[in-house]
Amino acid sequence: MFDLNRVKEFRKNRNVTQIELAKRVGVARQTINLIENDKYNPSLSLCISLAKELHTDLNTLFWEEKNHEE
Repeated sequence: MFDLNRVKEFRKNRNVTQIELAKRVGVARQTINLIENDKYNPSLSLCISLAKELHTDLNTLFWEEKNHEE
């Protein structure tokens, strides 16, 4: 199973609020909320900014298979 968006998981693991993350990447808190709820597809540049702020990479944050069982 692919978990296509792990922004909320990484944000919570780093103890960062939606507001804090939004300020760091230059968007509104509502944008972070929409991304976390799969209701908004962020631009590539925003994806890169989110990955950097959450200390991970794009594949892990957005596309990597979470559960490697086959």
